[in-house]
Amino acid sequence: MNIFLYLDKDTWIHRLDPRTKMIGVLIIFSICLCFNHPLYMAAISLGVTWIAISAKALRNFWRLRLILLLLIFFSTVMWPFFVKGPTLLWSFRSIQVSQESLLYGIAMGLRLATFVGTGLIFLSTTRNEELTNGLIRMGCPYPIAFALSTALRLVPTFAGAGATIIQAQVSRGLDIESGNIFSRVGKFIPQAVPLFIYAIRHTNLLAMALESKGFKPESKRTMYHEPYMRAVDYLVLVLLGIIFALLLYIRLGLHLGAIIPGRL
Repeated sequence: MNIFLYLDKDTWIHRLDPRTKMIGVLIIFSICLCFNHPLYMAAISLGVTWIAISAKALRNFWRLRLILLLLIFFSTVMWPFFVKGPTLLWSFRSIQVSQESLLYGIAMGLRLATFVGTGLIFLSTTRNEELTNGLIRMGCPYPIAFALSTALRLVPTFAGAGATIIQAQVSRGLDIESGNIFSRVGKFIPQAVPLFIYAIRHTNLLAMALESKGFKPESKRTMYHEPYMRAVDYLVLVLLGIIFALLLYIRLGLHLGAIIPGRL
């Protein structure tokens, strides 16, 4: 089972400087925060989907399709109970669901799914080493950049170990398919004990390996791959900046793209 999200492809997004991709992710996040209308959010989501197609990252979207759909579903279901609107659709005692709140819930679900999709594109096109180098180039202290890259590297490692533990227990007769959802969740709780022990052992071995090699966070070091900004990187950032400024004007200047004006 491949648990790593990075896809080794030769696309224009893969070739971008990691700093461009990190800043681009922040700009797209800001664009998503501009609107709370489902039509505007759907247009932004389609734009992110086009970027995913360009990056050949749809495979990771398919792998996490259930998470993306659940984000949209639960947001659509839950938000109408907390947001009010003038056009009433359904009422039961003190609970009221309006057309505006339903549309707002759909928009928030699309926003969350777009957040996750943007992060997927970044992880699908950026190596861990590129992320570390990009953070250092942006002025981030090396200990923080190293800790972040190590954490991202350990997540799939622990996920793979957890999957191996579950498969081993299933081969020994563990039934994880029968019962309701609460009983199924309860069956996974005992499996956390060996995973916790594995995490402690792996972290200890990692610390020993770093100490044996004389690792010092404050030491000056050189990089095997030195990222540099090209003309296409500046062009991408300028285009994203123009798009963000235009959409910000549409929301704040023209007062469009808001189901409920008082909420982002």
